[in-house]
Amino acid sequence: MPELPEVETTLRGIAPHLQGQSVSNVVVRNASLRWPIPSNLATLLRGHTVRGLQRRAKYLLITFDHGTLILHLGMSGSLRILAQDTPPEKHDHFDLLLATGKLMRLRDPRRFGAVLWHTGEVLQHPLLAHLGPEPLSTDFDARLLYQATRTRSIAIKLALMDSAVVVGVGNIYANEALFRAGIKPQLHANKLSKARSETLVRTIQEVLREAIEKGGSSLRDFIHSDGSSGYFQQHYFVYGRTGQACKQCGTPIQHLTQGQRSSFYCPHCQR
Repeated sequence: MPELPEVETTLRGIAPHLQGQSVSNVVVRNASLRWPIPSNLATLLRGHTVRGLQRRAKYLLITFDHGTLILHLGMSGSLRILAQDTPPEKHDHFDLLLATGKLMRLRDPRRFGAVLWHTGEVLQHPLLAHLGPEPLSTDFDARLLYQATRTRSIAIKLALMDSAVVVGVGNIYANEALFRAGIKPQLHANKLSKARSETLVRTIQEVLREAIEKGGSSLRDFIHSDGSSGYFQQHYFVYGRTGQACKQCGTPIQHLTQGQRSSFYCPHCQR
């Protein structure tokens, strides 16, 4: 699944092509995504100008004068900027055509993504209204993380993946941040000390910033808006490295399942 660095990289890739541009048409080849694409979307957007783009958690928000297009990449989605004469392939479900002669195309093999329309304050949309803070914002700090974990006995890794605690820290980057912080993924969240909360906030932000700088990870089914792939996976310390030597101490990396997701850790470096 595309995680925050991949979504942020996508935003940075499509923004220069969409910002300030007029929509000439909308093409929907398959409206049956996680939620149906609005049947009147072409009428709503044709002739209108993109005023802004931003990311909230893993949602991409494309703003117009009269509302906001909400996009989510789901499990396997990607957005590409292409020439309008580029033939669609099997899983290319949605095109936003621009007056420039380019288009933004959503490819989503598993169809868990979303293309929604919202009028009014977009951050009050039901999908966005109750989200926690952005991990790279000043709202996310050691005090907040410490307070958010006081009543939670679940594993700290699962707490980090709870969007009510902090948004966008998906499975890959939670594994990597916990390793850098020296914290085992099984630690009960309410056992996290103030000092370790400070360390963990710092490593989460370090990992996410590095991943964005490297274009994210090359996830299955995911490509960037220009067709390229990220290379942060070349710098993983633990994720997907079961049985391999820890890069810090040489101990074999171990694997366990938490909340139906794979966790990876070094039993020597993480406590």
